[in-house]
Formats: sequence, structure tokens, C-alpha cells
Amino acid sequence: MKRFGEGLLINNMSRSMDSQQKKMMHVLPVEAYTSKEWFDLEMKTLFSTTWQFAGLVEDVANPGDYIAVQAGLNNIFIVKGRDHRLRAFHNMCRHRGTQLLRAVGKNQKAITCPYHDWTYDLEGKLISVPKKEEEFPDLCSKKLHECDLNLHEASVDIFKGMLFVHPEKNAQNILEFFGEVTPYLGPHIPEELVEYQEKEGEAFYTKEIHANWKIIVENYIDHYHLAHLHEGTLNMYDHAKAEFGWKGPHYWFYEPLVTEYLADVDNASPQPLISSVPREKIGAYVPWLFPNIGITEGEAAWNTFHAIPLAADKTLVVIRSKMENASEWEFTKQYTRSSMSKVWLKYGNKGKYEGDPSDPMASGDFMKEDVYACEQQQKSLKSPMFSVGARAKRGEYAVMRFQEEVKKWMNNHGANI
Repeated sequence: MKRFGEGLLINNMSRSMDSQQKKMMHVLPVEAYTSKEWFDLEMKTLFSTTWQFAGLVEDVANPGDYIAVQAGLNNIFIVKGRDHRLRAFHNMCRHRGTQLLRAVGKNQKAITCPYHDWTYDLEGKLISVPKKEEEFPDLCSKKLHECDLNLHEASVDIFKGMLFVHPEKNAQNILEFFGEVTPYLGPHIPEELVEYQEKEGEAFYTKEIHANWKIIVENYIDHYHLAHLHEGTLNMYDHAKAEFGWKGPHYWFYEPLVTEYLADVDNASPQPLISSVPREKIGAYVPWLFPNIGITEGEAAWNTFHAIPLAADKTLVVIRSKMENASEWEFTKQYTRSSMSKVWLKYGNKGKYEGDPSDPMASGDFMKEDVYACEQQQKSLKSPMFSVGARAKRGEYAVMRFQEEVKKWMNNHGANI
């Protein structure tokens, strides 16, 4: 098997082109979902060349606060300076490349490498090298700021209250990148919402899924499965009236609530309604921002859905939820009203099958249903009998288009697949 590389075609991976051509996931070969070589190529030509979700603006609220994120081949951190500006740098010391900062921190006064104590200020400038004259005679004749050993800069920007990083210093403006899809997003104002936290220290939902990240995305944007896999868990939405499409590389999606739920939504909603959403615009907005961040914007919650590739067959999903800035008492009252609504006698929380609730298909939890389906699909990719049958023209149209966008982006950045 030949290594992937610039100028090499995907069919060079296998000696059996005929068998490869039969095993396709619509546009991409099965190897795109199973191969370490393809995964590595994605890290280089896709995740290292796009805006990557890093967190929420409140994660770096004060000077010295920082967060670090992996963006393809690059580990990058965002830090708020004493001038209250956000800056992004590659998370490596200029001496030997050691990682400078861990995942998250507060009130950092300076940035010091744990290996040899090279120190940088919050603007990324090298300000201290221990034993300079004794250990580094080639630096002693210069002032540190003249040595061109400041941190490598990256780009950071904000979109709808979310922080994004790009490995390049002067990346494309983020509003241009997301501009075409913006009018199709929900009317929610995330900056006015507060992050939901069930218990102290448990603000995020995290789940390691044994499936390729693209399978996770394709499940997310697959309209066809909503009325089937989730017939008992997401039937409060009118799937027949769904609207969706593409703007640039980004997918947009909207479907309204069913009539009965909408008529009693003030009582039936388990959480207080989001006040920034007009009554006539209530519904499910579920866009997918290329390449790996989804947003679910509903009547009572606004969520980020971050699919983080870990390996060819493994993905970490992190979900962060924001809700109306209401008191705990208001949440309790709303939940009590919701539990008494007759709407829930008909809609929601019914498993696909009856049985042990530990069975994901009997759990009444749509996330567990999705995880199960994705992992089973990943397993099937190893079978010599695997193939993709007939494609739903409307319901699965987004799946093929997403694969085309992945292929196009990678090719535009040197993959030649």
C-alpha cells in the first residue's frame, strides 16, 4: 500500500481498483472512513486549512484567560491580553517546540514554557530566557524582541458568540466564510443566553463515538432518518415541512413544530422559551457549519455540536447548551408545567423498540439512537459485502453534497483525490 501524499491519487492505496470502485460511500471511497492515511490527509488539507471551533466568548472573559484547541496538525491557544484583545498563537515554545499551555486556564500573567522556562507576554513576545549570556551566546548581543523568536501567530475571530481559530496568521475573514449561510440561521442571540450546567463541573456533554467523523456529520444532516429512527423521540417536529439546502460549503436546515406542540408550547416546553425568538419563527434550526461544527437552535435551547476527529474510526462529540437567562425557580416551574402537558402523552421520549431502557433503541433518547446507528454503520464498512443501495433523492441529498464539499476542499488544498 502506498502512502498518501500530494500528487497521489486515492486509488493508489489499493492494488484492487475494481473492488475499491464498488465500495463507495456515494462520492468518497470507503477508505475515506476507515483509512489512517486518509485521516492524516484530512488533518493536513482540511482541518489545518479551515476555521475551527474553539469555544464560547465567555471562556476567555478576562485578561489572562486562555483556551487551547487542536486545529488539524496545529495546537493553537487563544488568550485575552491586558488590553482586552483576543489573540491566537501556535501552542509551542520557539526554543524546542514544547507545548506551552494546557487546555484551559484563568488569569495567566505570562506564558512560560514548562521545559526550559522561556517566557512570553500575553501578546506573544519573548520576554525572558534564563541564563542568556551563559547558555545562548548568539543571543546576548541582541535584545530579545529583536531575535525573531516571538510566538507564531494564528487567527482568532467570533461568530454568533462562538470562538474560532485558523492556523494562518491572516486568514479569510470569518464573516466572509460564514456569510452566505448566516441569513438561514435561527434568530437566537447566543450572547444573551447562559450556559446550562446540570451539576457543578458538568457543563459539557461529551461522548466518544466509534465511528468516523464524517458518518457523524452525515447522520446529523440526514433528513431521511428523522421520521424513522427518531419516530418516537423527535416527533414533536413536523419533518414533512422541513426546509434545507446549502450556502457555500455550509448546510442549513429548518423544520417547524407540529401543530399540537406549538399550540401549547408555553406550557409544554421543558425549559423557559428563549425570548429572542419571535413566536412566528419558533422551530428547529439545525445548520452544519463546514467542516465539523453543528448548531441546534430550538424553542428553549441553543447548542453547539462539535465533532472532533480522533482517528479514522473514532470521534469525540462535545455538546454545549445555552438557555434563557432565568432563575432556577423559573426553570423548576416550567418543568412542572411541561410534565403536566397533555402534549407529551402523544409526542416524544418513546423508544424505537420496547424493552430494556439500557438498549439505545429502547431508551427514548435520540442521541443514544444516533450513536448506535453511526457505530453500526462504521462496523459494516469492514464487511466485503458492504455497498450503498438506493439513495433518497431529497432526504439524503445533503449526504452526497457534504462529501462533494469535503473532496473539493481537500483538492483545493493539495490532496489531489
